[in-house]
Amino acid sequence: MKNFFSGILTLALLLLAVVVYAQEGVITYENTMNMHRRLGSEQEAMKSMIPEYRTTKQQLFYNAQESLYKALEEDEDQFTASGGGMRINMRVPLNESYYDQGTARKVLLTEFMGKKYIIEDSIRISPWKFGTETKEIQGYTCKQAYYEDEAKKLAVVAWYTDKLRPALGPESFNTLPGAVLAVDINNGERVIKAIKVEQRPLRKGEMSRPSKGQKVTQQEYQAMVDEQMERMRQNGGRNVIIR
Repeated sequence: MKNFFSGILTLALLLLAVVVYAQEGVITYENTMNMHRRLGSEQEAMKSMIPEYRTTKQQLFYNAQESLYKALEEDEDQFTASGGGMRINMRVPLNESYYDQGTARKVLLTEFMGKKYIIEDSIRISPWKFGTETKEIQGYTCKQAYYEDEAKKLAVVAWYTDKLRPALGPESFNTLPGAVLAVDINNGERVIKAIKVEQRPLRKGEMSRPSKGQKVTQQEYQAMVDEQMERMRQNGGRNVIIR
């Protein structure tokens, strides 16, 4: 019960801070993924078929209350790897994250097996702890925060600045008292870092709540993904998709 009220108080303080920072802008991030570390031991042979790192870019549009995180551009590199004709699809998945701090709600647009899905849920605050280190990112002095999620096998280190709007950041890393400009997941397995920060009025159409897709709950979506992954394992996994 104590943790529940603590979470409510933290969210209330974040929402109050959002009102103070009435600003708009766009932050461009570079997302670097170590694909070799994401392969299981049974997929060791695939390391010679794919590059070790893959980098994509995303943009975070924000105003005083809302934010929208989406891919800067979408591309797909597809090739047929040697050895039994295994086909490896490497592409940027369709993912958009819309957050409304005024209502404490989020809307996620995701694509799975060629179909779009809309997931709406409440905003959850990660169990952040605060460090003492600082670093400069794009001219902003950033403070350190971190947490671990044993269930999801995640170790997250984030860097945020209190000179931009609070409760702002890439993906779900947006519940800190500032704007998150860098995230390190699992000690370099994936690194997200701001490469450009623009404080400017948003243009028409840049802030739009995702709406086109089948509405499902997070539990329904995860069950569907798990079922498909199990089906692929039973079929031998001849077609591999790396996201």
